[in-house]
Amino acid sequence: MSESEFKNIAEWITWQAQTRPHQRALVFPESRDDKRRRAYTQLSFQQTESMINRFARGFQEQGIEKGDRVCVFVTLCLEFMPIVFALYKIGAIVVLIDPGMGRKGLLSCVERIAPVAMVAVPKAMIATALFPKKFRSVKLKVTVGGGTWIWGGLTLEEAESKDDSPIEICTKLTDEASILFTSGSTGPAKGVRYTHQILHSQTQQIRDVYGIEAGEVDLPCFPLFGLFTLALGLTVIIPEMDPTKPAEADPALLIEAIRDHGCTSSFASPTLWKNFAKYCLERNIKLPSLKRVLSAGAPIPPQLHRDFQQIVNTGVEIFTPYGATESLPVASIGSTEVLEETATLTQDGKGTCVGHPVPNITVRVIEILDDVIEKWDETMCLEQGVIGEICVKGLVVTTEYKEEPDKTAMAKIYQDGEVWHRMGDVGYFDTKGRLWFCGRKSHRVILTDGTVMFPVPSEAIFNQHDAVARTALVGVNGEPVIIVELKETMTLFQKKELEVELLELAKTKPLTSVIQKVLYHTSFPVDVRHNAKIHRPDLAVWAKDELG
Repeated sequence: MSESEFKNIAEWITWQAQTRPHQRALVFPESRDDKRRRAYTQLSFQQTESMINRFARGFQEQGIEKGDRVCVFVTLCLEFMPIVFALYKIGAIVVLIDPGMGRKGLLSCVERIAPVAMVAVPKAMIATALFPKKFRSVKLKVTVGGGTWIWGGLTLEEAESKDDSPIEICTKLTDEASILFTSGSTGPAKGVRYTHQILHSQTQQIRDVYGIEAGEVDLPCFPLFGLFTLALGLTVIIPEMDPTKPAEADPALLIEAIRDHGCTSSFASPTLWKNFAKYCLERNIKLPSLKRVLSAGAPIPPQLHRDFQQIVNTGVEIFTPYGATESLPVASIGSTEVLEETATLTQDGKGTCVGHPVPNITVRVIEILDDVIEKWDETMCLEQGVIGEICVKGLVVTTEYKEEPDKTAMAKIYQDGEVWHRMGDVGYFDTKGRLWFCGRKSHRVILTDGTVMFPVPSEAIFNQHDAVARTALVGVNGEPVIIVELKETMTLFQKKELEVELLELAKTKPLTSVIQKVLYHTSFPVDVRHNAKIHRPDLAVWAKDELG
């Protein structure tokens, strides 16, 4: 079997089980002994494939068929990835919804997508009993890590088959594999349609762009990334953390895992890495096993690149893949290029460079419009250096939002049977063909005189001040306002002094010279998935109230 013959994303695991049967595939942190030494439970690739087959046959025996939508709400455990790959293998459509979005949003997603089955932990299953109308489409419930209590159904152990023999693949690459919901950071969460082809192409792209090799050891602090690295033949160490709250992850536990297993790669949000780097620098911790560090979800400041240079070996980089649930990866850049070339431009208000587009994807920048664009027209494309909306097409680009034709129409442009996705981000290309990110299209600030300001370039000017943790540019009644989150608590007098300094700093750059209002906010609202994307519309409402 070769990659070109795959018809299902789960075949990557079958291939790894045949190629490296006894290599560790999944490692889960268990108890500690009286000397605080950590014990781990592990599965080889052969054992993982056997578990996948047992789950897959069990799900089939319970009535799950090809094309059935199955909601998976399973916390980090040894069984999570085998459950997902088992559902893929039998052609079921895996529905993944971020539980961190809150009860109202989550229940709305479930009701809209109408799954026929649910595989979930007890905490999630309780919702089926409390809100039966939202889950009225669910015919089968499989509980992971507990009893069935008041909601009924089966436990995972009861649903699991004893037969682990190979299962015949019933899908084609063009068949639907998943519905992955966006984080809801820019409005109600949307269900993105993934085919086996998209997952297959993403797996190949991640491997090729970052030089990932089978046999490496990965610590994925975002669970979905672990699906890709497991498929690529890496040993996946399951981190001890709540993936819905990356900002609260304990750096000591992550460092322990990296050291215990010699992790060569790790993926996490910028917020997690910021806390992690601070912890390491304060304790002079070095992590020589790491060959690469990946971060996505929001731009990361140049300082974080500098900080990691003191933690990892010379030549090891932080890579920041740019993309979205609807298309990932789109572009990528590493620490070397950031620190040697783009960091100074970012601090000068040029935006955040997200690098060159990855192979096999086409990226264009078009004029900013808030209306539906039904048909692609090359005349919409802007010249190099001009800020516009970023659009992409390629094998990793998704084609629709499930059950939401209006939102699909707003985000997709059609061209001779191909689909362009409008990223909803604004940016531009520089003279070297690199893509620069300037913020969300919906976050642009339109002033009374019609001038348009983009948040990311302007905020970088203020973020250089030593007292500033981060800033957010918003508009209030046609006027620009910069909102500041401080690194440390200040008195009212100190804030007044800092306000003067920030406004003087604003005058030094044409980009920010029109800003005359500064507000202070204790803690910015951020997205639930990465705890990194700033909710500027919420801050704009807050600022309007503050200014009366």
